Amino acid sequence: MNKKLLALLLVLAMSITVLAGCSQPAEEPAEEPAEQPGEQPAEEPAGDESVFLWNVGADPKTIDPVLNGASDGGDVINQTFEGLVREKSGEIYPGIAETWDVSEDGMTVTFNLRESNWSDGTPLTANDFVYSWKRGMDPATASEYAWIWEYTNVVGAFDAVNGGSLDDVGVTAVDDLTLEVKLETPTDYIVSLLSFYHFLPTKQEAVEAGADGAWAKDPENAISNGPFKLTSYEIGGGLTLVKNDEYWNAEEVKIDRIEGKFIDEQSTAFQAYQSGELHFLPDVPPAEIPRLMAEDPNFFVFPLLGTYYYNYNMDLELFQDVRVRKALNLAVDRSLITETMASGQIPAAGFVPVGFLDHEGEDFAEKSGTYGIPTDDSQIEEAKALLAEAGYPDGEGFPEFTIMYNTSEGHQQVAELVQEMLKTNLGIETQLENQEWAVFQDTRKEGDYEMARGGWLTDFMDPMGLLAIFTTENAYNDPNYSNARYDELLSTAAKTRGAEHFEALYEAQEILMTELPVMPIYYYTDVMLVSPDLVGWDRSVLGTIDFSTAELVN
Repeated sequence: MNKKLLALLLVLAMSITVLAGCSQPAEEPAEEPAEQPGEQPAEEPAGDESVFLWNVGADPKTIDPVLNGASDGGDVINQTFEGLVREKSGEIYPGIAETWDVSEDGMTVTFNLRESNWSDGTPLTANDFVYSWKRGMDPATASEYAWIWEYTNVVGAFDAVNGGSLDDVGVTAVDDLTLEVKLETPTDYIVSLLSFYHFLPTKQEAVEAGADGAWAKDPENAISNGPFKLTSYEIGGGLTLVKNDEYWNAEEVKIDRIEGKFIDEQSTAFQAYQSGELHFLPDVPPAEIPRLMAEDPNFFVFPLLGTYYYNYNMDLELFQDVRVRKALNLAVDRSLITETMASGQIPAAGFVPVGFLDHEGEDFAEKSGTYGIPTDDSQIEEAKALLAEAGYPDGEGFPEFTIMYNTSEGHQQVAELVQEMLKTNLGIETQLENQEWAVFQDTRKEGDYEMARGGWLTDFMDPMGLLAIFTTENAYNDPNYSNARYDELLSTAAKTRGAEHFEALYEAQEILMTELPVMPIYYYTDVMLVSPDLVGWDRSVLGTIDFSTAELVN
């Protein structure tokens, strides 16, 4: 990497068809599997072995491509699996597919696969993609990412997600090395979307060896097809990946072994990096950022197409009144928060971040406007008036509630700022509660919270990648928001292009920001510390890290 700092608006120049290789709820793993996978101690490295030390962060909920729904799990999966295509730095490269052809009417995409093997030496075929994709659609699998099939426009796929026949899905293995995909409507981003981890292949025999994705953490059953393969996994401790000699591009893989640590405390991981115990640190304590940005050439800040926000639990009477939700939004000074975080984040006045271009080449977020949501403290009086209209003048009688976040110094800092702003500006008292990743995701998904931190990175270069999560019964619709017109608009956007597509999305965001089931705080940036000894690493435009061509030079 020869760039230290990318300008935040660099993403404006990106093609609308580029896929992000990381998505999902930003930084949100969950519970351990019911049965612990085989825990094997890492072997001592040989003297000439290249060993890369990486802090993964929290212990991922799963590293099964079909079941994963978090960025940390996605980073591990990106090292151990490969799909039809691979995305690096905003460009799409051939993966298991050497070439692909799109029919003249845009309704059929044919992928011509290269000869390649699974890590156990058995051939990988087009049928492996058919199996894995249908597994992702199958309601019995209960994949949190099944909703994304609606936006692929693959014939019959979303019907299958909703209980329809898997036999009617338009995905066919013509032969071992030819995969045919039939679409309901031409979909510009379909090829790039398929580099996302949900669409990577899994081997049926391996999957069936362990329930609920446990196979992927078990070295005995973790058969993969990417640059590296799993050889050990210690829950709460770390994992070991070694070079996969069966990988089709193994000659380009320079690292022999990756030791991945599960250190989710930022200051602890930072100390480990400083003492030489880590080569790659995907996050740093907020207090260190100003100094690192000014002094350290190995500190990187990248733009991310994602949004940091808070969910209101829409099932609670406390948040039923939209005047209350709007008052809380107006009382928060987002500029002060981003200045305090000092990582280049952009204050959020909408849900879709800057960086998405519409059919006229205009930035979606800028064209959408601010929806009356300030990025400073200029509308406190309006917030007070709304709260008074709702029956709580100067906050009197407003029930104390809890702001919940997953354990992190950065999340704590934001929560404390929001807590103080609500008290100072509206007279509302709140409590703060933090939970570990494993507990937090389940708590939030079960609706056992009042107001809870959220974060989302888009899965592909289209505003749908963010707005779709608030459709009714989406697995990541944590506020449990439901609006029939909103659902209709997202469905329309999935099946249209150009002006009609974007008009539906503009209207959808207008509804979301009028009803405010969430409180957008800022648009993400990605910060990391990387040892100068590590070269050749890469990341997608949405943050997924790629070590397939990385190398340790010292």
